[in-house]
Amino acid sequence: MPTLTDKTIELDDNSVALSLAGEHDANLKVLESALQCQISLRGNRLHLSGDDCDVEQAGTVVGELLAVIAQGLPVDAETVASAVEIVVAEHGSPSKMYSDIIWSHRGRQIGPRTTNQKRYVDAIRKNTITFGIGPAGTGKTYLAVAMAVHALFGKSVGRIILTRPAVEAGESLGFLPGSISEKVDPYFRPLFDALYDMVSAEQLASFIEKGEVEIAPLAFMRGRTLNDSFIILDEAQNTTPEQIKMFLTRLGFGSTMVVTGDITQIDLPKDRDSGLALVPEVLREVPDIGFVHFDHKDVVRHKLVQRIVAAYKEYGDRAQDATGKGAVS
Repeated sequence: MPTLTDKTIELDDNSVALSLAGEHDANLKVLESALQCQISLRGNRLHLSGDDCDVEQAGTVVGELLAVIAQGLPVDAETVASAVEIVVAEHGSPSKMYSDIIWSHRGRQIGPRTTNQKRYVDAIRKNTITFGIGPAGTGKTYLAVAMAVHALFGKSVGRIILTRPAVEAGESLGFLPGSISEKVDPYFRPLFDALYDMVSAEQLASFIEKGEVEIAPLAFMRGRTLNDSFIILDEAQNTTPEQIKMFLTRLGFGSTMVVTGDITQIDLPKDRDSGLALVPEVLREVPDIGFVHFDHKDVVRHKLVQRIVAAYKEYGDRAQDATGKGAVS
């Protein structure tokens, strides 16, 4: 039978206790629900009670959260849920992970929040080419842009190049009105949104004017050699094998490439293969190329998004078992 136990943790002061508890004790409620033990806070004394194993895990999570608070980082319900996942399921250290700050802007600190995100950031640092493959909301593009901005400001590259295939529900650039800039803007809005989170509008406009930030459709990459650049190919699931080969062979000296995509969201015509789906098989033995695969646990948007991604994956798995091929893309 499980052994019941109690544990009391003395907190440093009221400010730490308030940060740990969260607004209306929201953080403690998440801890109680996730770890199946009773948690109460009286002044600066946190009391844990329940099964021995549950209390031990809760104590570990609380210790990690206190280390996060000591680093001056915010703790909310989403942070607590993520910390529980990292400690319990992955036996990792959230405090060490959260301390990896890639970029800060206007008080916002950007860095990995899941184990796979940490692997992804480390892979980008280590490899010349890194592939981030997984569902929406897992931070693939956002973290890549943060790494690019860090590299540009740190003078390790001379420019950032952001590109993606102009494929959206069968449309192409030629059927959209306006100038080239007006045509590509809807396709690149997610990249612009990420950049605006990391630099001011004035800085970004200056970078674009000087050519230090370039945003262009994938078709514009043909025939170029991209030296001294941090290059991001977004939505790579919508490239053909020929297109992704063309892109990868643009790599020049002193450059870093990151390729992101979600192979469950392919918008290519049904008779066209996705280049991103083929790449791991082709390049898996090539040195200096890293692959990081994300799943629903890495979704850092609203918790409901995580559940939606998981539900679609389960549905797709069932359909594949029944028919031999996936039903939802």
